[in-house]
Amino acid sequence: MARERSGDKTSPESVISIIGPGMTVVGDCETEGSIRIEGRVNGNVRAGKAVVVGRDAWVKGDITTQDAVLSGRVTGIILAGSRLELQATCRIEGDVHARRLQLQEGAILNGTVNMRDSSERGEGSSGQEPGP
Repeated sequence: MARERSGDKTSPESVISIIGPGMTVVGDCETEGSIRIEGRVNGNVRAGKAVVVGRDAWVKGDITTQDAVLSGRVTGIILAGSRLELQATCRIEGDVHARRLQLQEGAILNGTVNMRDSSERGEGSSGQEPGP
């Protein structure tokens, strides 16, 4: 027996979008929820919640999200508002901005890493190091 769910709506944050193996997306991808990439994306990826890049995946573009777990290849800037995990099989060519970073042995990261919290920018505005 089918159950009618007229009042139940799925929130955009709880949706997981998937780009499967063998699939190529040309253009930007944007979601309020999470996205899992197992294929290729030639464009920027923005997810309100999380981005997962699989072992055989390749993103040629920037990634912007709260949390990211990267196992594949990314060529572009990565902005993780909360947490970024670079697994042993990943290869990153680009700059990384994250509050927290986990880098497994074997991961390749060619770029700069910025872990400064935005609230820290106002501290020490004189440009001098604190005294002893």
